[in-house]
Amino acid sequence: MVEARLGAPGKVRAKVRLFCLMFWSLIVGNGGGLVVGTLGSGSGNRRILIGGGGRFWSGWNASGVAIAVTAMAGLALAATLVYSRRGSLKSPWSRRRRKHALSPRLWKSLFAPDGKLQDGVKFLKKVRSGGVNPSIRAEVWPFLLGVYELNSTKAERNTVRTQKRKEYENLRRKCRRLLKQLDENYMKSDQLGSNQTRDSPCSEDVVSARESLSTEGEILEEADEEDSEQRVGEKHSNCKSHAEDKREDEDKSGLTQIDGSAVETESSDSESSVEESETPLEPLEEIDPKDSKTSKTHTVEDFTTWQRIIRLDAVRANAEWVVYSQSQALVSEARACRSAQAVGLRDYDHLEPSSIYHAARLVAILEAYAIYDSEIGYCQGMSDLLSPIIAVMEEDHEAFWCFVGFMKKARHNFRLDEVGIRRQLNIVSKIIKYKDSYLYKHLEKLQAEDCFFVYRMVVVMFRRELSFEQTLCLWEVMWADQAAIRAQIGKSAWGRIRQRAPPTEDLLLYAIAASVLQRRKLIIEKYSSMDEILRECNSMTGQLDVWKLLDDAHDLVVTLHDKIQE
Repeated sequence: MVEARLGAPGKVRAKVRLFCLMFWSLIVGNGGGLVVGTLGSGSGNRRILIGGGGRFWSGWNASGVAIAVTAMAGLALAATLVYSRRGSLKSPWSRRRRKHALSPRLWKSLFAPDGKLQDGVKFLKKVRSGGVNPSIRAEVWPFLLGVYELNSTKAERNTVRTQKRKEYENLRRKCRRLLKQLDENYMKSDQLGSNQTRDSPCSEDVVSARESLSTEGEILEEADEEDSEQRVGEKHSNCKSHAEDKREDEDKSGLTQIDGSAVETESSDSESSVEESETPLEPLEEIDPKDSKTSKTHTVEDFTTWQRIIRLDAVRANAEWVVYSQSQALVSEARACRSAQAVGLRDYDHLEPSSIYHAARLVAILEAYAIYDSEIGYCQGMSDLLSPIIAVMEEDHEAFWCFVGFMKKARHNFRLDEVGIRRQLNIVSKIIKYKDSYLYKHLEKLQAEDCFFVYRMVVVMFRRELSFEQTLCLWEVMWADQAAIRAQIGKSAWGRIRQRAPPTEDLLLYAIAASVLQRRKLIIEKYSSMDEILRECNSMTGQLDVWKLLDDAHDLVVTLHDKIQE
C-alpha cells in the first residue's frame, strides 16, 4: 500500500523521484512497512510511506536486479527530459538560450524581385527569437520602427526616403534660423551688459527636465594635468583652424555629415539670410505624431531651454558605442570639429574626435525632434535612447526618422504630467501582484507597491541596466512586437507552438517585472525600505542576462497578458 502526501501543484521531478523510490523499495524491502524518505524541506516536507513487496524479488539473482535498476534509471532520465522540454514550450526562448539572430543571408532571401518583403510573419518571428545581426541593423531597423511599411516595394521605399530626407532638412533649416536668432539676441544682451551664458543651463532647467533620473558620473577620469592641458590646447587651436575651413567640401569617406542639409542648402540659406534676420520667428509649429488637437504651441524661449539641456547631455554621452561603430569611431578630428561648429556646439575640448562627432549628431537630431514634436520638446534621458540609434544609422535623416518611430511609444515617458510613466508603473505593479502576491504584500509593507524604484528602467528602457549590445537585442525584440501589432498580425499567427506568447505593446514592462521577480528572495529577506530596493535596481548594471530576462518576460505574457489587459 502506498500513502503519499503531495501538495499541489505536483512537480514533475517529484513524480519521477517518487516512482524511482517505489521501485527501489521493491528491490530492497523485506516485506514490512518502510518509510522511504521525504520530499522537499522545512515545514513543507511531504512524507512518503511504502510497504511490502520485498518478497517479489526473492527469486531474482543479483545480475537481474542490476539490470532492472539500470533500466529504471534510464526511464527516469528520459521522463525528466520529456517533461522539461514540454515545460519549455511556454516561451519562444526554450532552455533560455538565444536562438540565431536574423542573418544577412536569410534577410536577403525574404525579399521578392521587386524588393517587397514576402513573409512579414517569418521576419518578425526571427527577430523576436534572436534579434538582428549587427551587419544588417541599419537595413532592418527602418522596417521595425515603421519608417517603411512591411509590404512596401523598393521603389516605394526610395520615394519615402527622398521625402523624409527633405522633411528632415527643413527641420534642420529651422533649427539654424533659431540658432542664428538666439546668437543675435545674446549679442544684444552682451552689449547691454548682460552676463547671460548660452551653454551652461541653469540647474533648474536640468532638474525640471527629469528630476528622478539618477545623476551620471563624470565622463572623464582625472589624468596627468600637464599632458591634459597640452592636449586640450592643441585641440582648441586645431578646431579654430578647422572652423576657418568650415565651408570646404566634406571628404568622400561615406560618413554622414552632421546637419547634412547644411552643405546642400548653404547657398539658398545665405540668399535668404537677410530676410530671416529681419523677420521675427513665429511660435514653433507643432507636428504631433498623434495629431493631437489639444497640443499647445511652444515659443523660441522653450527651444532655448531645450537647446541648453541637449548640449549638456550631448557632451556627457556614454562612449560605449564606439567599439560597435568603427566607421564613426575613426572619424577625423577635422571633420568632428566642423560638425560641432555646424550645430553651434561648444565646451567639447576634452573629448576625443569620435565623441565630438557623436555629440554633434545628437545635438542636430535632438534639436530637430524638439521642433518636430514640440509638445514633448526635449527632456533629459532622450539622448540615452537616441545614442544607440545614431551609432547604427550613419545617415542623419534615417537616424532621425527611426528615432521618431521609437518615440511614438517612448514619448509618453517624457510628458511633464507623467501620466504615461504612472500608467506603466501601474502595469508593472499589477504584474508583480498577480504573479507573486507574497512579494507584493512585502512591497505594500514598505509602501513601495507603486514600483517607483523601477522608474529609471521605464524612462530609458533598460539603457543603463544593460550593456550596449544587450540593449539593442532587447529593443529589437520589443520593436518586433510593436511592428506585428501595427501590421495587425494577430495572436493566431504565433500559435504554431503551444502557448507561444502573443505580441504585446508592453513587453518592456513584463521584462522590468521579471527583473524584480528574479530578485524576490533578496528583496523579501534583506530589504526593509524602498530606498534599499531602489539601490538594488540601480546596481543591476552588468548583472542581467538579456535572453533569460526575455524568456521570463514572455512566460509572464503567456500567463498574465489577458488579465492585465482587462
